[in-house]
Amino acid sequence: MKHRGRHRRRRRGRALRGALAGTALALTAAATMISTSQATDADDPGALKPLTAAADTAPLRLTEHAVPGAELKRLAASMGRPVGVGAVLADPDGALRDAEDCADDDRRALPVEPAATRAYCWPHRDTDGWRAGAVTGSGDADEDGRWGAHRMVLSGWTRSTGTPAEQGLARVAFVAADDDRAPRYTWALLAVPVDGGRDYRGLGSDVSGMVWYQDKLLVTAGRGEGSALYVYDLDRMQRATVEGTSVGRVPGGWSAAGARYVLPAVASYGTAGADAPRPGGIALDRSTVPDSLVVHGATPPDDEGPTLLWRYAFGTRPERAGLLEAEPIAVYETELTHVTGVLAHRSDWYVSRTTGAPDERSTLWRQDLEGARPVRCGADETYRCWSGPSTSLSYWQATGDVWSQSGRMLFALPLASVDRSLER
Repeated sequence: MKHRGRHRRRRRGRALRGALAGTALALTAAATMISTSQATDADDPGALKPLTAAADTAPLRLTEHAVPGAELKRLAASMGRPVGVGAVLADPDGALRDAEDCADDDRRALPVEPAATRAYCWPHRDTDGWRAGAVTGSGDADEDGRWGAHRMVLSGWTRSTGTPAEQGLARVAFVAADDDRAPRYTWALLAVPVDGGRDYRGLGSDVSGMVWYQDKLLVTAGRGEGSALYVYDLDRMQRATVEGTSVGRVPGGWSAAGARYVLPAVASYGTAGADAPRPGGIALDRSTVPDSLVVHGATPPDDEGPTLLWRYAFGTRPERAGLLEAEPIAVYETELTHVTGVLAHRSDWYVSRTTGAPDERSTLWRQDLEGARPVRCGADETYRCWSGPSTSLSYWQATGDVWSQSGRMLFALPLASVDRSLER
């Protein structure tokens, strides 16, 4: 029976790779029809420009605000004993579908070049009215790519429809990624304690950036939140006890806008003021010492650049596990505009950017202090090879894969294949 099961998994893997390759070929054919004037919509941005003046670095300094321990204890005492990530994975809400079983409209969000090697789609019934955001996972959390016995992807989503109270709510799906079977997932609402720990409200954020590092989850916050980043402790996951659309304490218990689990924030980071640059996307870089968080600045849709890129070091003392140091350790300027995702590895920065309407494909660039190169597809130098409007890049050092998300598609591909595409 074990041998037959393994053969079935191999056949599924071959079928998936074939389906993804077919999708990529079809999309490549479409991409090569784009005229050169359309394809070269972004001039060569050139090299990254280091910024060292205090006027550029001082506004990026972080101020940390911890939720008082007494408030967290009060909330936990009211809600019940926290549960672990393993318990959340063992209690799934649903399952993703393999790419070969996904609708063509969903699969159009996959990259043309390089092709995804793993891809899944989210059920419409469970994501209708929600907008996909950032991804991270156990590949960020620990060097071996696992959290306990499991590999996991964390997928962020923001409520885009509903009542005014529902719009802007943020939630995270904990997705099992242990093998090639259709991954199962469980939802948790991101929340912020209020009223001295007697209640909580929903976090209002587009979840454009998210990094799981050690036992902490860092999430970008919208301007309405008044903070730049929120910090969550995955050892403080709580069960919601009442089903419904409300958030917080309700008659009979606790509600989490339909999710069965809730994560209350344990800290937040603010920047120098209302006009200071804010994180738009974040990623973990394990190639630095110490490990660091890389950031691209959030910009309005009509902004003509340039865009800031910078990094913070993670604390090295045990009591600072998963938390950031206040001062940025490097700041750069890129001429790329409309940036939606960033990651850094060694001296290279990988930057994705949108190119127009939401349904158009994006571009992916690699930049350093010497120059820039785009991923190309087709014979006419087309740059629009990356996925649809993806908002996150997460590099897992243990596997060499980059995870991302676009529309209802969650996908992964080797960073080495990105580099090969850049050398064309």
